[in-house]
Amino acid sequence: MKKSPFISIVLPSYNSARVIGQTIESVLAQTYGNFELLIIDDCSCDDTYKIILEYQKRDKRIKIFRNEKNCGVAYSRNFGVFQAISDWIAFIDSDDLWCADKLEKQVDIINKDPEVEFIFTGVSFIKSDGTRYNYTMSVPPFVTFKRLLKQNIIVCSSVVIKKDWIRRFPMHSDQAHEDFIEWLTLLKHGIKNVGLDEQLVSFRIFQSSSKSGKKLKSVYMTYKSYQTVGLNFFSRIYYMCFYIFKSLFKYGSIKIKK
Repeated sequence: MKKSPFISIVLPSYNSARVIGQTIESVLAQTYGNFELLIIDDCSCDDTYKIILEYQKRDKRIKIFRNEKNCGVAYSRNFGVFQAISDWIAFIDSDDLWCADKLEKQVDIINKDPEVEFIFTGVSFIKSDGTRYNYTMSVPPFVTFKRLLKQNIIVCSSVVIKKDWIRRFPMHSDQAHEDFIEWLTLLKHGIKNVGLDEQLVSFRIFQSSSKSGKKLKSVYMTYKSYQTVGLNFFSRIYYMCFYIFKSLFKYGSIKIKK
């Protein structure tokens, strides 16, 4: 008889009224229903909180928490993890979407391999209006610390992970790529991971009038991430070259599906 592990899903939200309903719907539509959905509203000033309260009335699996002030996504995720009652944590951001069988396929991996502690999946990309891009991101069967330094191929919304690891190594502040630092830290400490090469998550890309500014900020935050995980100066420069090249290829490959 297969196990049926309970999953605690952590969803931080901030001013996401336009899209959070779609995100919650994608969670509630999962073919694997043995979960709780912990929504941590980071003191939104739009209708986000009102929307999630309406969803809570519809489904008793939803639990809502609200920060008294805006604390950032890392704090909100960490808070959600410490409220979770399950040994397993799944993350989803408030603007991303899951395929209906996303959790079911990851639970199948957990059932088949009792030693696995960290599962991530491939990703597709959508515009703010839900229009799908041609480009998708594949993942290898597993990833090493050195491999991940070259490009962060682990999207937070694709992750299912043992809670003990996140409690032991909480996410850092938002001054760098908090999720990238987290995955690198866990790999450095030997977590057993599995990559499921199916695009089970849709990652939403919002169009911006200041794309160049955002890219420069991302380069800086990646450099800070390398610094945080202990790379020396020359190693930081070495891996930054990989990061910039792979980022240019990635965003150059993204085109709207016709």
